[in-house]
Amino acid sequence: MKNRLKVLRAERDWTQAQLATELDVSRQTVNAIEKGKHDPSLPLAFRIAALFELAIEEIFDPEAAAG
Repeated sequence: MKNRLKVLRAERDWTQAQLATELDVSRQTVNAIEKGKHDPSLPLAFRIAALFELAIEEIFDPEAAAG
């Protein structure tokens, strides 16, 4: 699933490790989500949206292919 996670993280000058800590996941999970290799669980998607103060739909686009 295509997403804006990498852009949002970069706007805040956060590393993948910093974002992972904020979300209570591994850095590898953040990396996989950013690359579109892993879709987050619904609870994780809600945590990501809350952290960035955006709607889930503003971060994740299920209609667009990752890449």
